[in-house]
Amino acid sequence: MHLSVTSTLAPETWPFSLELLPQPAYMVGGAVRDAILNRTREYLDLDFVLPFNAVEVARQIARHYKAGFVLLDPERQIARVVFPGATADFALQEGNSLEADLHRRDFTVNAIAYNPHTQEIIDPLEGCADIEKRILRMISPVNLKDDPLRLLRAYRQASQLNFRIEESTQAAIRALTPYLVKVAPERVRVELGYMLASSHGTPWLIDAGKDNLLTHFFKYATLESFRQLRAVDSASDRLTQIWPQLGEELQKCIRDTVKTTWLGIAKLACLVSQNPEVAEIELHELTYSRAEIKAVITALKLFMQLNASSMSLREQYFLFQEAGFVFPTTAVLAVANGTSIEAIAPLINRYLNPNDLVAHPAPLVSGKDLIAALQIPASPLVGKLLTEIAIAQIEGKVSTAAEAIEFASQIVES
Repeated sequence: MHLSVTSTLAPETWPFSLELLPQPAYMVGGAVRDAILNRTREYLDLDFVLPFNAVEVARQIARHYKAGFVLLDPERQIARVVFPGATADFALQEGNSLEADLHRRDFTVNAIAYNPHTQEIIDPLEGCADIEKRILRMISPVNLKDDPLRLLRAYRQASQLNFRIEESTQAAIRALTPYLVKVAPERVRVELGYMLASSHGTPWLIDAGKDNLLTHFFKYATLESFRQLRAVDSASDRLTQIWPQLGEELQKCIRDTVKTTWLGIAKLACLVSQNPEVAEIELHELTYSRAEIKAVITALKLFMQLNASSMSLREQYFLFQEAGFVFPTTAVLAVANGTSIEAIAPLINRYLNPNDLVAHPAPLVSGKDLIAALQIPASPLVGKLLTEIAIAQIEGKVSTAAEAIEFASQIVES
């Protein structure tokens, strides 16, 4: 089997020249599988297996292109070269042949090699046939047991590829679930991240819950907790149809450095304890960042409060102050848990209106202004005065800086 020259595997698409890759050398793993599936990637992630000098080849390529070089595993001789928009990993072949190396992998669809010098596909485990059938088939239970993260990875890859898991593979995964306790939490978190990011992952997260793959990591989650993920997807779809801008915000990552989306935060909130203090401990153990933990905790604390008809302007002001950027997540959780869209529509309209003073206060005066005008020391009182001015402003009691200072003066005097 040969790939066309327009394939994503064609050396012309690589960030380095084929001339720098010795013979023999083989591309393996997800990039080969995705090329056969005609799946394209924005970020090129290449894996190569070499029978010798893998680290040295990586170092020479990095030096030639002034690219980043990372020694990932000195013992197994695995190194990474980091280019703008691409990475290339170089690993020493395991075993005494390429075929032996491929037999040590997780699933047949990931055990296909590509020789870029000859454009030949090497497929001793008939992974191409399984790609055509769109199934994930294990190479052996021993391989799964050797790295139990592969159990969870099966669900993640099935969700991303729209594959099904072959029956004997599924049975082996269920039998091996106790070994997942040995996996480092940060590795589990990465797999979860892929499935939390879109509705395609939801059925597989639910199945993972049924099959007890996540019991060790989400101790308080029930099957209903996992089923609640569907309600979150549905709530997101309904809100997005009415407010597309809200939908765009839900798909954004919390930060450039934190790739969890705001919708993913809503789903995480379904799986952890509904007690914010307990949830914080769970998320910390799973090595989530402070930003992610704070977002989940904030959403858990606030989503039951979202009902504009029963909230004063003062209460709405404090809600938006506490929610901040977590508001879209909080809104989705509220609707997923039975709050009517009509009840929170006024709050969503406020959040999406940058000129709304309840959701987005525009201070009439600063703390320095108050200190100078009222001749008071810097203290917590200044913050309290600013808050009362902001609330008076949204209630229509003050509208200018002079009125704000007079209003604050009356509070101080009283």
